Amino acid sequence: MTGDPASASRGLRVLAFAWLGLFAILLLLAVAVFVFGKAVEPVAVLTLREKKSAITVAASPPAAPDRPAAAPNAPPGTPLLPVPVPPPTAVPNNITQPVYAGRALVADPQLIENTAQGPLPKIGADGTPPMRAYAAPVLDNSHPRIAIVISGLGISAKATAAALASLPPLVTVAFAPYAGDVQRWVAEARREGHEVLLEVPMEPYDFPDSDPGPHTLRAGVGEDANTERLAWALTRFTGYTGVTNLLGGRLMSDADSLEPVMTYLARRGLLFYDNGAASHSAAPDVAARAGVSFAQATDTIDSIQTAMEIDRQLSDLEARARANGTASGAGFLYPVTVERVTQWAQGLPGRGFVLVPASAIVQPKK
Repeated sequence: MTGDPASASRGLRVLAFAWLGLFAILLLLAVAVFVFGKAVEPVAVLTLREKKSAITVAASPPAAPDRPAAAPNAPPGTPLLPVPVPPPTAVPNNITQPVYAGRALVADPQLIENTAQGPLPKIGADGTPPMRAYAAPVLDNSHPRIAIVISGLGISAKATAAALASLPPLVTVAFAPYAGDVQRWVAEARREGHEVLLEVPMEPYDFPDSDPGPHTLRAGVGEDANTERLAWALTRFTGYTGVTNLLGGRLMSDADSLEPVMTYLARRGLLFYDNGAASHSAAPDVAARAGVSFAQATDTIDSIQTAMEIDRQLSDLEARARANGTASGAGFLYPVTVERVTQWAQGLPGRGFVLVPASAIVQPKK
């Protein structure tokens, strides 16, 4: 080995000091562990928040409580508050206490007969009919009334969500009975202030080429068969004031087949809304004989699905309402229908009209 002896000596001293420094650090760590306990490993903490769905339905008192709870930050001795009951996403087999979506009633056990098929509406022991209990309020009785019923909700989630996000609250919405999550959408509609109807599938003239779906009420099949099919539809969800026809040109024109249906609805405290699908509907006369609360569309607003034609039909509704005091239009869940009805409704008060739910234009029972 060659080199400067002085440089080599300095290198050895630096190396020795480095080893002594390392030893001192290790000794200090050992003492710290001995005095303060085990060394703590670094921990990463994640705070996870529940992602809320686009459709959030909250319950409101006065739902009857299962377990009372004190109000937040309440002083000792404060009376216990009821625990809210959230509206179901699917129809429960047994409803035992009132269910709300926001401030709107979705299900009242006093107005429900629990059956094997599901909750069947009934008139309460105090005489309250579901039509009254689930009706949307009317705040203005001094102007001509116009009711709009939009049908077809509950089948397409995207179209249903778009309609509920846009339509004015006092537009009545009608739900088909087939989707598995229809109760969720009905609860959302009630929370937004809409009155709800149930679409009952009824036989059209071109059945089965046009088929409303399973459990269709048929002309000429007999009272028992149609009553069984009607009961199936009525148990699909809760919170509706009455029913409307899904297609149904043939059945609605057959008074003998329609009368048992109307009678059954009257006994259940429900209204019937004729959406105008039958050009020769027997519904007005049959409803009067059966004693059912009844309303009928004076116009189908979107037979031609253009903005110009829908606007013309809505203008005709105003003329009818000004002449007769009330008018009603029926439409489907077309995007153009939703858009034109939403725009039209914004100017109604300025033109001297009031938008009302379907229950507000029913004809008096005879």
